[in-house]
Amino acid sequence: MFDCLGRITELREARGWSPYKLAKETGIPQSTFMTWYAQNRYPSLEKLEVICEALSVTLPEFFSDEEQLEKRSATKDLTELDSKFILLNDNQRAAVLSVIEAFLQD
Repeated sequence: MFDCLGRITELREARGWSPYKLAKETGIPQSTFMTWYAQNRYPSLEKLEVICEALSVTLPEFFSDEEQLEKRSATKDLTELDSKFILLNDNQRAAVLSVIEAFLQD
């Protein structure tokens, strides 16, 4: 079974946020979070959407495992890189590829 509260904690800690910071960023009282954890209750979908927005993740990302998140992130990075790479001239592209090759050799 998916551990919703554990996932909130994981994402919060990954950002270096305290419980207070998450409460402040979401506008959800810290006492509400404390009640959820104490009673092992999950937030409503509405509250979960607010939490996800504050943590900069989508609902599908929230429910995905770490490996899937890394793949999505890498795909997003490649798409962004590709959109910029095509704007370069041939010499600039060659220079960028040389830098990448140098990084890969280290």
